[in-house]
Order: sequence, then C-alpha cells, then structure tokens
Amino acid sequence: MLKQGPAKKICIYLGEDQQYHGQALYSAVLDYLFYRGVSGATVVRGIAGFGADHKMHTARILRLTENLPVKIEFVETPEKLQEILPKLHDMVGVGLIEVQDVTILKPAQAREGEDPVGLLPATKRTGKAKLMRIYIGENDKWHNKPLYQALVESLRANDIAGVTVYHGILGYGANRRIHQQKTMTFSHDRPVMLSIVDSEEKLRAFTPILDDMITQGLVVLSDVDIVKYTHTVPEAQSESKEAK
Repeated sequence: MLKQGPAKKICIYLGEDQQYHGQALYSAVLDYLFYRGVSGATVVRGIAGFGADHKMHTARILRLTENLPVKIEFVETPEKLQEILPKLHDMVGVGLIEVQDVTILKPAQAREGEDPVGLLPATKRTGKAKLMRIYIGENDKWHNKPLYQALVESLRANDIAGVTVYHGILGYGANRRIHQQKTMTFSHDRPVMLSIVDSEEKLRAFTPILDDMITQGLVVLSDVDIVKYTHTVPEAQSESKEAK
C-alpha cells in the first residue's frame, strides 16, 4: 500500500492494436499490474499521436480501425517498480516506458467496506515438475468475481504454464457441509478443483498470492513427471492450415 513520501510515476505508451499472447497488450499489462499487487492504474486513449515509426495515428470517423495511442499510468514505490519492471520491459516491446520521481501527498484508500487489492508465455517443460491442486467452492468469491475465475486470471498473469478447472457433482470440506449440484434449482454450490502443472519454483513463488485470494480451501502439491507438453498453435498458423 502506498504511503506519503517519495514514489515513482510510471507511464507506458502503446498502440491500441498491439497484441500480447492473443489479447490487447494494454489489457494484458493491466492484468499483470493488478495481479502483482500494484496499488492502482489508469488506461487512457488518445485521439492523435505518433511514435518511433513516425507514423501519425488519428481518430477519424471514417477510419474506425485506426491504431490509436494508449497510455497506462500508475504510481508505485521504487521497490515495487524494481520487482515488476523487467516483465514490463518484455511485454511492452516497441512501446515506451517513462519513469518520473514524484511525492505522494495523500495516498488513495479503499472505499469503506472494500478490501484493498492485494503473463503469460507458456513454456515447454520436460522432466520433473509439480502438480498443484486447489479445492474451493463454486460460490466462493474474490472481489465480487467467482474465485476460480480470478485464480485462472491470476495464474495466467503470473506466467504459470497452464490450469484446468473441474466442477464436481458432490463433495464436502473442512466445515463438513455438503456441496452438490441440485437438479431442480439454479442455485449451485458445486465443489471446484483447479489443476496446475509447473516448476516447483514458480508454484511456490505463487503461493503468497494464493494466501491473499483464498480464505477457505485446500491447496496441495505433488511430484509429477511431464511426459508431453505442447504449445497452442498460433491463430495465424491454425488459419493457414485450415485453408490448405
């Protein structure tokens, strides 16, 4: 959480149509900042501008596909900035990152009743790894979002290779309460399991984030041998194969 005193203001300048692993780059950067615990960030869209390629980008009614400039701006401590800056360099690519010295006079605070909010390339792995299983309930929430969905987004934003979500039909946990799918009602409270495979180092580095997101649930680790792991075929390659 930010406090009064010296801090860093970071501005990231991108093009609206820049992509990062199949999603808009500005959206991927925002996800990364959110799930790395950055205090707050704002994305603004320009109406005109140019960059290193000296190509003019403008908003015109008849050019709805124009690549408009986008700026992401946030304020953080120097220590937090050093932690996240290497990944931002990799993500932004040809974009511009600007860092300024600022002084925080009044830090922002969460609204009353709200909790303060505490990438992604998949990598091919062979040999030994760890399997993490997370057991929660379907009705569990995190910041008004289904917890299992928030966990998937957070895992993706933190470079975890992959995750699969399983819905159970019956189960119970530490509170001895039965969780089940009821056929005659739209109100479900099914058990949910997330299965994640990656290196022990990366999964253990992710556990502090789990501590902040999961208030009631079970997380277990076990040894596994990776026999085969394949990347998702890039969309462009997939389309070319279909065309053939």
